[in-house]
Amino acid sequence: MSVHESPTLITSVQRAFRLLEAVSAHENGAPAKQLARETGLPLATAYHLLRTMVHDGYLRKLADGGFVLGDKLGTLHVTGQSQALLSRVRPTLAALRDELGAATYLTFYEGGEISVAEIVDGPRTPRVDLWVGFEDAGHATALGKSVLRELDEEARRDYLSRHDLADLTPRTITTLPELLRSLETAPLAPAVTDLEEYALGTVCVAVPIYRGDVLGSLGVSLPAERLPRLPEVRARLIPTADRVTRGLSLTI
Repeated sequence: MSVHESPTLITSVQRAFRLLEAVSAHENGAPAKQLARETGLPLATAYHLLRTMVHDGYLRKLADGGFVLGDKLGTLHVTGQSQALLSRVRPTLAALRDELGAATYLTFYEGGEISVAEIVDGPRTPRVDLWVGFEDAGHATALGKSVLRELDEEARRDYLSRHDLADLTPRTITTLPELLRSLETAPLAPAVTDLEEYALGTVCVAVPIYRGDVLGSLGVSLPAERLPRLPEVRARLIPTADRVTRGLSLTI
C-alpha cells in the first residue's frame, strides 16, 4: 500500500459503531428516529442496523421503543478487561520462560472449573501437548493440583466429586486418598509438582496466584531429565507468582 492510499473501510460496520456510540449516550434508551438523526443516517438504514444488533444481542429494545446496550456488550467488556489484565503479566511470563528455558502457563479456577488462561512458549521451549483438557486433568497436572491444594475443603470436595481421576499415564494418581495425601504433604510447598502424571517425559511445577478473589496457578513444564532442577525452579516461581498476582490485582 502506498502512502497515498487509504485503507479499505466497511461503511456498514462504521455505521453500526456510530449507532452503538449514540445508544451508549442515552442511559434510558433512545428511539430509532432520534438515533438516526444524531448519527446522520437514513431512518431505514438506522432501523435495519438496530434490528440486526438487537437480534445478535448487542442492543436491547425497550417496551417504549427505545434502544439500550445489550448483554453481549457487557460480556465483551468483561472479556476485554481480562485480556487487558493478561497483557500486563505476559512480559513477566515471558521473562520466566526465558530464564528457566521452559514453557510458562497461567490458569484460573472459575465456575467450578480449572482452565488455562495463557501459555507463553517458544521454538526452544515448546508447550506440553494438551492431549487431555485441563478441565478433565486437574488431578494429574501441577497447575490443577496447585489450585486443588489451595481450595477450601468444601470447594475441593465439590470439584473432585464432579471429576474422575482418569488414568492418563502409569504415574497418574487415581485414588482420592492418595491424591489428598500428596496435596497435604507436597515436599516443595507451596509449589506442587506433576512427575510425568499428565504426560510421560514431562515434569511440571506450579504455585498459586490470585486475580483479586479468583484463585489460579502459575507453572512451567520441563523435560523429565531436568527433574533435579525442581528446587531451583520453585525458587524462581514463588517471587514471580507474587509479581503476577500484583499485576492481575491492579484495577482497570
